Amino acid sequence: MNFKYTPNTLKKLELLYDEARYIVRFEKGNFTSGFCVLEERRIVVINKFFNTEGRINALIEILPTIKINEDELSGETLKWYKQLIADNSTNIVQSQIDLNQ
Repeated sequence: MNFKYTPNTLKKLELLYDEARYIVRFEKGNFTSGFCVLEERRIVVINKFFNTEGRINALIEILPTIKINEDELSGETLKWYKQLIADNSTNIVQSQIDLNQ
């Protein structure tokens, strides 16, 4: 899936997390990966020093690791979520294929 790394794309991702009842916060901290997920509280903390592209990449990287109830998502958000998940799983499979060769 191709998209631009714009503030609008970041807002769409934040809306997806909001509809999934996750709180996205941009804070400073010692995150080795640049983010932290507090699953019990449904909070995602992203390094506030990331630029827009870094924030988007972190949110997309977190997406497959959290549980999202698709019934809670609106139509357009659900469609975009499924595209992101499908694209992310394709990239993972491609990376594994590249590593095995």
